[in-house]
Amino acid sequence: MRWVALLPLHGNFESIPILGNATRHIAGRPLFAWILEQAIASGCFDTIYVITDSSVEIRKKISDEFPASDKTIKVLDYSAAEDDGSMDSVLLEFQQKIPFDVVCLVQAASPLTRAEDFRAAKHKFLSENLDSLLTAVQSKRFFWTPAGAPVDHDPRKRPVPKNIEGYLVENGAFYLTGAKSLRDHGCRLGGHIGIHEMAAETAIEVIDEAAWTAVEQLLLKQNRISGRARASQVKVLVLDVDGTLTDAGMYYGPAGETLKKFNTRDAHGLQLLRENGISVCVISSEDSPAVAARMKKLRIDEYYPGVQNKLPLLLELAQRWGISLQNIGYIGDDLTDLKCLSRVGSAFCPADAVPEILRQVHYVCKHSGGHGAVREVCDLILQSSETIPYRPAEAEAYS
Repeated sequence: MRWVALLPLHGNFESIPILGNATRHIAGRPLFAWILEQAIASGCFDTIYVITDSSVEIRKKISDEFPASDKTIKVLDYSAAEDDGSMDSVLLEFQQKIPFDVVCLVQAASPLTRAEDFRAAKHKFLSENLDSLLTAVQSKRFFWTPAGAPVDHDPRKRPVPKNIEGYLVENGAFYLTGAKSLRDHGCRLGGHIGIHEMAAETAIEVIDEAAWTAVEQLLLKQNRISGRARASQVKVLVLDVDGTLTDAGMYYGPAGETLKKFNTRDAHGLQLLRENGISVCVISSEDSPAVAARMKKLRIDEYYPGVQNKLPLLLELAQRWGISLQNIGYIGDDLTDLKCLSRVGSAFCPADAVPEILRQVHYVCKHSGGHGAVREVCDLILQSSETIPYRPAEAEAYS
């Protein structure tokens, strides 16, 4: 069976009434990137199609967010004249152009959707021989009609809320529809319909500013909790120098030369990463002979000094390495690192980073810059990947 996903990115669609919401940044990323990332990670789909009337802009954003996904994601041009503005008409038009057995209509306005939701829904669809499926959340509330009549209870015998059978409320995260069902019924839901129940917080769709604020806070919290899990996905660790590999102090020799203070345990941690197949890259906004000497000592070839705007270089490197930004870890401490930290899959910072950085990252180290923060991240990555045991006492060999 050919499974495809369809992600509409258009301001006129019913799920995104606020024009531009899909590309507006929420918790450091474009809104659409959150659910698109999870659809890719689920492994459920042969191809994910993105339809948009801003194809140049969307293609660039997708390329920036998912540089290694050319074979997975296809962008299709869209014209508002092709349909009446409803999702069902979009699906029917899509069916005329793209062959599939099952299509998943994905909603950008539901960024809290997880990869496991797609997997569980697909399993349910197949195991129960469904024609279509919707997502929903459970609601154990007392419902009333506008006329004041109770819907699901007797006011004279109000049950304890936890004992209410309740209802499942459609949350619009995504829909699965078989090709035959779509042809027969002309809409996304028909025939034998199933329901995949999702977490309560996914009831919030980003359709207004209040919802936007609430979901952004949930995404930021979710990121911090998942910091350790994210470390296991790191294939390349990129790091800053001043305030990260050093204590951010400025030292001067007798001839006025600038000196830097590095931590030998950090050096050993970086060496352990490379020994276990994880590459290391250093990007610094300064061009310091002292740092260049240290990089040579550590045998770090991917060293880029004097870079004031680090994000374009990071995107270029991701393309050259052929990996997704989600497989890049980044350690930084100051505002010059903020854009990079907001885009990578695993963002780390020392304990003494500036407040804007502390709020953005997935993991805040217990150690400060130049005092073991880098080693802490290295150990976290290695422990998460379970490749080697924790060995804190061997740093001197790599000083």
